[in-house]
Amino acid sequence: MTEPLILKNVTVVNYDGLTENCNVTIEGAQIAAVTENNQNGTGINCAGYYCLPGFIDMHIHGADGVDTMDATETSLHQFAAALVAEGTTSFLATTMTQSEEAIEAALQNVAAFKQDAGEANLLGVHLEGPFISAQCAGAQPIEHIQPPSIEKYQRWHELSGNKIMQMTIAPEEGMELVQYAKELGVIVSIGHSNATAKEAKEAVTNGVTQGTHLYNQMRAMHHREPGVVGTVLLEKNVYVEMIVDFIHIHPEMVNLAYRLKGPEKIILITDAMRAKGLAYGKYDLGGQEVNVTEAGAHLASGALAGSILKMNDAVRNMQQATGASWKELAQMSSFNAAKQLGLSQKGYIKAGNDADLVIVDKNLQVQYTIVNGKIAYSSSGRK
Repeated sequence: MTEPLILKNVTVVNYDGLTENCNVTIEGAQIAAVTENNQNGTGINCAGYYCLPGFIDMHIHGADGVDTMDATETSLHQFAAALVAEGTTSFLATTMTQSEEAIEAALQNVAAFKQDAGEANLLGVHLEGPFISAQCAGAQPIEHIQPPSIEKYQRWHELSGNKIMQMTIAPEEGMELVQYAKELGVIVSIGHSNATAKEAKEAVTNGVTQGTHLYNQMRAMHHREPGVVGTVLLEKNVYVEMIVDFIHIHPEMVNLAYRLKGPEKIILITDAMRAKGLAYGKYDLGGQEVNVTEAGAHLASGALAGSILKMNDAVRNMQQATGASWKELAQMSSFNAAKQLGLSQKGYIKAGNDADLVIVDKNLQVQYTIVNGKIAYSSSGRK
């Protein structure tokens, strides 16, 4: 019988509580117990560290030189393996606006994927485009944008093995698909959208429950037309994704969203592309050349092309911009995403839940990442 893994003398952080001097006992892929620290017995000494639910990245295109749209098994394994170093234990492989053939290849590749030990959980797909607005394309190639189609979406959902868990759509281009996807249980997120406030509110009524990368590529807020930004900030039941790299959003605008939405409705994401974790230079995103520098990832036009943000850095930046508590950081980096995705055994540390955990120091440097009860990353190199 395999010995349990014990994290000793650690501070356990959930969205609704912080408890110091705990032992977290892991048996198999589950948390067996969270108890007061017992000095007896063996385990990993985590004194001075914080144990948070593993980060869940709902919007990420790639990392370590690979991308969802590569549509190869090797790329997905490399992708999933790279994320554990930043504390991410689960993610949605995110597509982008491309040819139908390229999108279908990526979806089929995810459908066939089998996770290896030491890799983050690939939960499913975030379909970003091609059902978006040409007025808010950003780095999404305009030539591949299509009007929303229930027929095409049905085909793609089947090709993915029913693994499309989130869809970014410009609802003003086709409200019927919003309703259809909601009925399938898909998270419908308004993004790359030029909708008016009236149209955005109608979309919420019809099933939109999230806003894709808040502020970026959505109709801006104006005092005579609140746009998409104003609507998603004011709608109480709508979550907002945020890329907190201080490139996509100014720190004070991060704080504005935090004050308006509260930690209950913010989901931290990276929207990272294949250059994450690699040197500055030239990279590809959907057949477009991206120049990656300390100022971010940009197309030749100057448009931002995703990010190179790591999740633990996003969490640290959120704390810096807002003064958010450890409990609130756990909520925004994991619990809210798990709730949106309907993952009742993730995003919260308690007996019986999945043992997907990240151990960080006070500066949010990752010390250990545990996926499915196994150490997938250790800052010392030990596993």
